[in-house]
Amino acid sequence: MKSRICCAILLLFGLGAFAQDAEENKKQGENGVTLIPRRIYTTQKITGEAPKIDGLLNDAAWKTVDWGNDFIQWTPDEGEAPSYQTKFKILYDDKNIYFGVLSLDDEPDKIVKRLSRRDGFEGDWIEINIDSYHDLRTAFSFNLSAAGVKGDEFISNDGQNWDESWNPIWYAKAQVTPEGWVAEIRIPLSQLRFGNAEEQVWGLQVMRRFFRNEERSTWQLIPREENGWVSKFGELHGLKDLVPQKQLEIQPYMVASLDTYEKEEGNPFRDGSDYTLSGGIDGKVGVTNDLTLDFTINPDFGQVEADPSRIALDGFQIFFEERRPFFVENKNIFDYRLSSSEAGNTFGFDNLFYSRRIGRSPHGSPDLNDGEFADTPDNTTILGAAKFSGKTKDGWSIGVLESVTASEKSEIEDENGNRREVEVEPLTNYLVARLQKDFNDRNSYIGGIITATNRNLPENLEYLHKSAYTGGLDFKHRWNDRSWYVGGDVVFSQVRGTTEAITRTQQANEHNFDRVDASYLDVDPNATDLVGTGGNLQLGRIGKGIIFESGFTWRSPKLELNDIGFQRLADDLRHYTWAGYRITKPFSIFRRIQFNYNHWFAWDYGGNIKRVQWNTNTNMTFKNNWNAGTGFNYKPTLYNNTALRGGPRLKLNPAFSQWLWFNTDRRKKVYFNGFMNYEVAKQSAFGYLGVEAGVTYQPINALKLSVFPEYGKFTDKLQYVENVSHGDQTRYVNGDISQETLSVSLRLSYNINPDLTLQYWGQPFVSRGRYTDFKYVTDATAADFYDRFHQYTDQQIAFDTDSEQYEIDENNDGEVDYSFGDPNFSFVQFRSNLVLRWEYIPGSEAYFVWSQGVTGSGDPMASLGNNLDTQILGQTLNNTFLVKLTYRFIL
Repeated sequence: MKSRICCAILLLFGLGAFAQDAEENKKQGENGVTLIPRRIYTTQKITGEAPKIDGLLNDAAWKTVDWGNDFIQWTPDEGEAPSYQTKFKILYDDKNIYFGVLSLDDEPDKIVKRLSRRDGFEGDWIEINIDSYHDLRTAFSFNLSAAGVKGDEFISNDGQNWDESWNPIWYAKAQVTPEGWVAEIRIPLSQLRFGNAEEQVWGLQVMRRFFRNEERSTWQLIPREENGWVSKFGELHGLKDLVPQKQLEIQPYMVASLDTYEKEEGNPFRDGSDYTLSGGIDGKVGVTNDLTLDFTINPDFGQVEADPSRIALDGFQIFFEERRPFFVENKNIFDYRLSSSEAGNTFGFDNLFYSRRIGRSPHGSPDLNDGEFADTPDNTTILGAAKFSGKTKDGWSIGVLESVTASEKSEIEDENGNRREVEVEPLTNYLVARLQKDFNDRNSYIGGIITATNRNLPENLEYLHKSAYTGGLDFKHRWNDRSWYVGGDVVFSQVRGTTEAITRTQQANEHNFDRVDASYLDVDPNATDLVGTGGNLQLGRIGKGIIFESGFTWRSPKLELNDIGFQRLADDLRHYTWAGYRITKPFSIFRRIQFNYNHWFAWDYGGNIKRVQWNTNTNMTFKNNWNAGTGFNYKPTLYNNTALRGGPRLKLNPAFSQWLWFNTDRRKKVYFNGFMNYEVAKQSAFGYLGVEAGVTYQPINALKLSVFPEYGKFTDKLQYVENVSHGDQTRYVNGDISQETLSVSLRLSYNINPDLTLQYWGQPFVSRGRYTDFKYVTDATAADFYDRFHQYTDQQIAFDTDSEQYEIDENNDGEVDYSFGDPNFSFVQFRSNLVLRWEYIPGSEAYFVWSQGVTGSGDPMASLGNNLDTQILGQTLNNTFLVKLTYRFIL
């Protein structure tokens, strides 16, 4: 095992030596780095009347500054002249900065004015990026379409992250004119962050999308093969005597909601309807011009789209994206992924902060006596939350998040009307603190994070951790014009609780300390805490020619992040490498094409190999704006340490998989998407076939409809069923499974105007699993698949219809030795949201929401269509009607 780790470290050092050679080549002028001069635009302060934002650019103030022009193609023909030129002007006063952009077009009647919700980025548009910090890493992006739809994003990590959740208040108007189309924009300085120097320089980029040719042109050319975005901006000069504007915004809200559902006879908590009226406050306070305090009291997330339906048979939790506005905004500051990599397949979702833990569904559930009914909340109430975040002119990125969730109780009533309460979620405090510092001319950073979870546990919930702490240090260093980088992180965790809580953690599927063949692991029944570590180190190159990344990531068996973070697996050591080659210049039938290679090797802390996997793939864009890609995986060595839930590690057969995807030109009124992947293992031990297809239709600029059906079939001859005792032995019962899953996502978007939109999303979902040929594992690592188990004969197994149990008589003596439940299942679910959103003034909104849903358990022996019919169409759906009003006060 040590030799493997040493090899991985030597590989990284060897690549580092190669990187040093590349640095020397740069000094000798042999690295091919193209030095693009930075362009400069000089603005002036308004001395008279400010421009009226009407999309005409006929105000006298605009005549006091010159045009910025000479745009150049960024794509598809980098460096060539664009089809039509673009010009812009910039002005400012004490409170605002103004932009006027003229997009020339000889055929203005062909300008595409597609409507969408905010951040839709449809049709012809212009985009302005402002690096007001001038830190060469972060920027504010403002996008305006020819239809007048606004988009805004916060850019971080030198253009690698674009956060659409950032929603500042700004004002804009677009007009089509005989010359083309005009965008006129006013951005309050309170929405930007900048220093207090007497004369300032900001980073600046202006981009235009010419929709008809799917062409993008920029004011400052940034070669696509070069690394970085914000660091390559041009510069905005002439900003003098700017006074930082401290933000102070208060946004109260009111929500009225009505739930209707099928009445349940005898259940006092299910009488057919519930009505609630509530309110709360969101706020934003500019503590300094660099740092902002966001807070929320009793937040409401009722207008948030429901999570898509999913089901997993591997015993692990499912990752869902955060959708709640308070936690989504500025999430990049708190992001601390443990092993993010270009190669993937390194549990890249694992993160020290997973905001879905805050306000989650309660951990506990009440034990009910006969004749009792319970009313248990679906989610934990967030009493309040606050974020202190921002970036200083000195390069410090700061983020502190504090949140308190309520103690939740399940109310229980018996048939005589007597009531009692049982606590199902404790009062909990969450804290996350993140810090990063740029240095070395913004080419490098070092940072850290600390999280804390503390619970006030009642006796019935002492199986939870009393407290949980995590921390980490991360860094990244770039050189050779940022084309080479080395980076990584180291993390630790500590959880504390009762012996019951810590034993439960040791035996959880993520850790498996009770695995029978793991001599290096042992459950300590007296432990009251666990301390673990993890990390990731990587070296890479991005730019022209061969690009690559290679690294090593690890998670010790005791690492535990799941109180406020997300962690799928512990006890893992993994080496990965990705290499690619891309062609960004159009040729033949291609606009661009990229080829990739990947490999992975994984071990556990006992030195046992878990995975060897090789991959190659390609993706491309054609000159007709179609996109496609394909790839192959080969896994010659596979072992699963968790498949038998505490049993021995299970050898899996070598497997081969392939995928193929495409999408047609998204500019067309009708476009299609398709995706197919399949996997097959030697001896047909397991396999998968998945097919997705989609069609989107936009008959008019204001209306878009899409349908995306998905079908998947999974088969496995060793699918875990249950571990049962047989005398002093354990039988690891498995079976053949055939699982089929079908879902259809439906979307409709109707945009009455840029500020008034109607959107619908709905998804029927059914997943059915049938088990046959039950068996128990006898030799989990046998070379031949059929030597790994004993399959029950017809004389050894029988199904009892009364108890719905499979009864096993191993020695055929007529006595039942043990039994296990029927694992067949059919899970059916329907979810939908219809949302009317009106931004009646900038920053203030009204929502009208209608949500529908039902969850059922169908007949595993029936068809998928029959289960959908009986469990959705044949059921009374639950309905939620919600009205929410917000008003943003700018003080």
